[in-house]
Amino acid sequence: MKVVIVGAGSVGSSIARELLAHNHEILLIDLKPEVIGRSGLRGAHWLVGDACELSTLQEAKLEDADVVVSASGDDKVNLVVSLLAKTEFGVGRTVGRVNNPKNDWMFNDSWGVDVAVNTPQLMTALVEEAVEIGDLVRLLTLQTGVSSLVEFTVPHDSHIIGSTVGGIDWPEDSTLVAILRDHAPITPSRDDVIDGGDELFFVTTISAEDGLRELLSPSSATMATAGRPGEPSADQPAEDDGFDG
Repeated sequence: MKVVIVGAGSVGSSIARELLAHNHEILLIDLKPEVIGRSGLRGAHWLVGDACELSTLQEAKLEDADVVVSASGDDKVNLVVSLLAKTEFGVGRTVGRVNNPKNDWMFNDSWGVDVAVNTPQLMTALVEEAVEIGDLVRLLTLQTGVSSLVEFTVPHDSHIIGSTVGGIDWPEDSTLVAILRDHAPITPSRDDVIDGGDELFFVTTISAEDGLRELLSPSSATMATAGRPGEPSADQPAEDDGFDG
């Protein structure tokens, strides 16, 4: 896969290093020639120039790139590069780095951004994911704000413990894609039984998150027990045993 990375700072260089380790073809574009010597990146191709200029992107043969990553420290640059990559060169996949969370709303398909990576937001999500149990945590926004990857750690007193994956009526537009149990990932099947401490990962639309949160919350426990065979619902009294008080 050919990946063009704009911005060879700490973020861009780190991305390049990981991709090179996976044998991808990498081209880095940066205004400062001195970054080449201090990057320590072996096997990467370099182009010194202004990525906001069409001539630079033409020299980079951006039309041949599978992915363009705008990883500079300037949100304006990242937006312009993403837009040019999409509109002028027809790049199939663009990833834009968000430096200022206040600019997050602009990183969408209107500016040619397929995936926006908001580093402060991602770090916050990872902190919450590490400490929040019993609450739905959004880890990543996908498809320009339409869908998300969310995580839920099952409390040991959760009402869904003992339920099978197939036995739960998950909200529409929410899909359980993985279960992390004892540090090992499990591909969920209908017969898998949910246990306390399981980390559940869902791909869901943003609009469906509230329904998923409501299903997993303790307040829905009464609804879960109301439908179990042999247990009376909250509004249905138990059968009379034939004896008076």
